[in-house]
Amino acid sequence: MKKIGLVILAAMAFIMGGVINAHQVSADTDPLHERLYRVYNPNSGEHLLTPAGWEILTLEKAGWKSEGVAFYIPLTEPPYSGYPVVQRLYNPNAGGHHYTTSDFEAASLVSIGWNNDGTAFRFPVAKANTGVPVYRLYNPNAKVGSHHFTMSSFERDSLIKAGWKNEGIAFNAYTK
Repeated sequence: MKKIGLVILAAMAFIMGGVINAHQVSADTDPLHERLYRVYNPNSGEHLLTPAGWEILTLEKAGWKSEGVAFYIPLTEPPYSGYPVVQRLYNPNAGGHHYTTSDFEAASLVSIGWNNDGTAFRFPVAKANTGVPVYRLYNPNAKVGSHHFTMSSFERDSLIKAGWKNEGIAFNAYTK
């Protein structure tokens, strides 16, 4: 009898846990913002930003480590009217990625051999004077992962103390 009671109690806990988790997920879903994830390559030191869940799974199979949600971006369809748009570029020689809202910077990198990752990896960010700053830092000693993007002023300041160069605010995004 005691075993049956424990089984029933365990089943109820499992069912209630599922209900609570489902509720937490739905309450955590914001109809105005989309998650942008950050993954880390422990072999190269690169951090990659992506809105694509499939890309995270692919990279994790290759040894990358998921760092979860980096920040949130506006949930809107192309052409993202009124929003700054981040372009993701890839350096096939060094194997690193870079992010910019500057069409000039993107075109300059493409002209020296970088690849633009295309529309699948473009994403809108918060309009001017909204959201929270995402800081851009540069590591002059790195060949791959030489730029880093973070909302955390603590992370920014720690990297500056370690010799990274502060390049200011890259763009704004949302914390939720």
